[in-house]
Amino acid sequence: MSERVPVEAGVFTWPADEPRLLGSRCTNCDNHMFPVQDTCPRCSGGETETVELGRTGTLWTWTVQGYPPKSPPYAGDADPKTFEPYGVGYVELPGQVKVESRLTVNNPDELEIGMELELVLVPLYTNDDGAEVVTFAFAPTAKAASL
Repeated sequence: MSERVPVEAGVFTWPADEPRLLGSRCTNCDNHMFPVQDTCPRCSGGETETVELGRTGTLWTWTVQGYPPKSPPYAGDADPKTFEPYGVGYVELPGQVKVESRLTVNNPDELEIGMELELVLVPLYTNDDGAEVVTFAFAPTAKAASL
């Protein structure tokens, strides 16, 4: 197996068997943010701490990315001939924050607002050094997949 590297340091725990997104919590008003931020957009406070966010949440809304995003900044397959559409959604992490994320499902018949999702890592591309670059995504939980 080739080496695996994260798409960006500090976005999720790495390496980890059960990865978690890294966010911030305002110590003044308890607001949670993703990604990590130094100041709070809710109260303008400058006292935040890095926290591990929840691994599971519910799908708040979604769409399917049916064509390659503009590259850069997109770092995946941008060739219209080989690009594979992917789901994108907002996932609500209870008591914390809504996170915009890639989804592991791109079939509209398999996506439903309110379905339970869990954080996973997925391959994004192979870098110039031959390492597999991984990013975060949310996948239906076993319970959601059985419905």
